[in-house]
Amino acid sequence: MSFLSCSSTVHVEVRLKRSEQRLQALKAALEPVLQSYVQSSINLPLNVAISPNISAEERQLVETILLERDNGGGRLSEATVNKFSFHFYMPQREEANSGTGLFDAGGSGDGDSFENVVAANHVLLPASQFVGLWENLIYENGLKEKLLKFALSALSFSQHRVDTNVIACNRLLLLHGPPGTGKTSLCKALAQKLAIRTQGSYAYTHLVEINSHSLFSKWFSESGKLVARLFSRIGELVADRNNLVCLLIDEVESLAYARNSMSSNEPRDAMRVVNAVLTQLDDIKACPNVLILATSNLAQSIDLAFLDRADIRQYIGYPSMPAVRGIYKTMLSELMAAGIVQREALEAEDSEEGLLTNLAERSIGLSGRTLRKLPLLAHAQFTSSDLFELDQKISLSDFLDAMMQALEQHLGEQRLLKLESLEEL
Repeated sequence: MSFLSCSSTVHVEVRLKRSEQRLQALKAALEPVLQSYVQSSINLPLNVAISPNISAEERQLVETILLERDNGGGRLSEATVNKFSFHFYMPQREEANSGTGLFDAGGSGDGDSFENVVAANHVLLPASQFVGLWENLIYENGLKEKLLKFALSALSFSQHRVDTNVIACNRLLLLHGPPGTGKTSLCKALAQKLAIRTQGSYAYTHLVEINSHSLFSKWFSESGKLVARLFSRIGELVADRNNLVCLLIDEVESLAYARNSMSSNEPRDAMRVVNAVLTQLDDIKACPNVLILATSNLAQSIDLAFLDRADIRQYIGYPSMPAVRGIYKTMLSELMAAGIVQREALEAEDSEEGLLTNLAERSIGLSGRTLRKLPLLAHAQFTSSDLFELDQKISLSDFLDAMMQALEQHLGEQRLLKLESLEEL
């Protein structure tokens, strides 16, 4: 089964409700119905999960459908669509991902033993906690699609058994940039997307997130052994070719710190860890069912040998003006859907008062993490004002005013922190 598709293909991801029925049986029963629905419907939105207009009996089985093109796009147009590709899945519940045992502490409970280190978190995908994550991460146009295409191409090379001695393909993707820009979330969302798109080739998709800092705790002198033990356990997953394993190394500079920057005072164990990580990565790349996702806030601190192994190094910076607007619009839409803010047309309000545009312009240079904190701060501020009425939804303009106040307060706190830092110098 090919992982790749042409630009005119529309991918239809069908999220099913939990059921005792087999996935293949549900797919066989529902695909013709949904094929007819999407073909006959005009102007269905892309990149937005919707509830399909199908029979009540069928709606008991389907949670949502999500239509996407690999090259983006806003709405479905009959003039350009010539093929639909359906992907059916049931998300794993969080409780199903707990207590799997593979990466649990291996010691007897003695807190002084490095055997008790939990070196990685393990999640079976697609997972319920990652539903909607991909759609709600907003970056420059085409960035997410570019990373997805890379991952699918890398897996396709493995599928076709391309000789990596002839063509370099380490299946290693590095996202780097300032903190709070969503690098780790994007890696998790990408792994979730791959789990959905590759179900025809892999029975299971595993996300293994390495706890880099746990390998450098009180057992620092044993860090090399911890790295070897961790990759040995990952190897148990990889050995089964029915598994796709997405290995996430967050803040990879912790494990792959530049050896040429180490001073003579650095413990030798630090260099041994870098060597061990590079050796393990070289060994595991021989397995065709592994994709390595790494993030870094300090790419300049990463060892050059690790950087050289990365097939793609993608910078993730602070959101641009269109991305900031997009983030604010999704957050306001969520608050309207939750019944906190009155339902109003965002574009109509902005054309009249320009509050959303002003807010977005003042937010340039802030991380996505910071932007997503503002609604809660704004709500807390507004509910303390004289305008607040219990059991009444907040008007859009009032909430945007509160958002601006919360933003200005944050910017003021930032300036004070910078002044304090300068004084300390």
